[in-house]
Amino acid sequence: MITRGDCILVTGAAGFIGAHVAARLAQAGHRVVGCDNFNDYYDPALKRQRVDALLHPMGVTCEPVELSDARATDDLFAKTAPRRVVHLAAQAGVRYSMSHPHRYVQSNLVGFANVIEAARACAVQHFVYASSSSVYGDSANSPFVETQDTDHPVSLYAATKKANEALAHAYAHAHRLRATGLRFFTVYGPWGRPDMAYFSFARLIQAGQRLPVFGQGKVQRDFTYIDDVVEGVVRLALSDAAHGAPPHEIFNIGNHTPVNVLEFVRELSSLLGREPQIELLPMQPGDVSSTCADVTRLRERVGFEPSTSLRDGLSRFVEWYLPWSLQQR
Repeated sequence: MITRGDCILVTGAAGFIGAHVAARLAQAGHRVVGCDNFNDYYDPALKRQRVDALLHPMGVTCEPVELSDARATDDLFAKTAPRRVVHLAAQAGVRYSMSHPHRYVQSNLVGFANVIEAARACAVQHFVYASSSSVYGDSANSPFVETQDTDHPVSLYAATKKANEALAHAYAHAHRLRATGLRFFTVYGPWGRPDMAYFSFARLIQAGQRLPVFGQGKVQRDFTYIDDVVEGVVRLALSDAAHGAPPHEIFNIGNHTPVNVLEFVRELSSLLGREPQIELLPMQPGDVSSTCADVTRLRERVGFEPSTSLRDGLSRFVEWYLPWSLQQR
């Protein structure tokens, strides 16, 4: 049953980050309502499993809503009247955006516009939304700082996230809607997305199949464990506006410790007890060579920065993945 008023609305609540965020907020005693469109970008069964495992035990509902439908979005806000919104729903995937551009336009542009307009109309106190480290493009400036140039995205996915930031900035200044953008770096952990590299790495290593590593093994990523990401999201979402802060702010949420993808594969292989069959391949269109987050702004604002080591994070992922993968057979 939908709870009206004095609640936090989490969109994309059946997704990887969304399910963890909604569960953490509920665990902390907040009234949470979730929504998701349960699309087929990857198997919707995994999304339903997250809802059953993470949300239902915490008393969180997850309404089936297509946010690119303005009327459905308005109806959701009218029913819930949320005070805070954590908008995590989006069409994910850099490479998929190269072949399915219209999905990104509908979800990340039309859907985003519908949600932020509904938030404005409902006088939401704080609108928090997911951006991405991809907005930095293939920048040579590392670590990435929130104030640096982001006008050169190299994928459609990145361009839609940059557009979200611009739209949120305009709404914040035109309507005094407090808005906070979160630039996530490569997130991994239990209940992750099967389209993400680390998830497919685990499947291929376990199956003894060839494992494609793009960029000839030279790519680096700022792998960030899900619990660290959730902690950052929750602290920012529940925070009050800082004295003198602009109505629209952006924060990096990353582990600020880039790791070579080959090192990541070797660590994962060790934990799985299998030898990887690595195939080195050229860089894929839309990919970037390296990511690294400067989290000074996050630390100064909420007193937290991601710190889970790769070994610890991957150990927790493997502890979840092995029994989960057996159940899928």
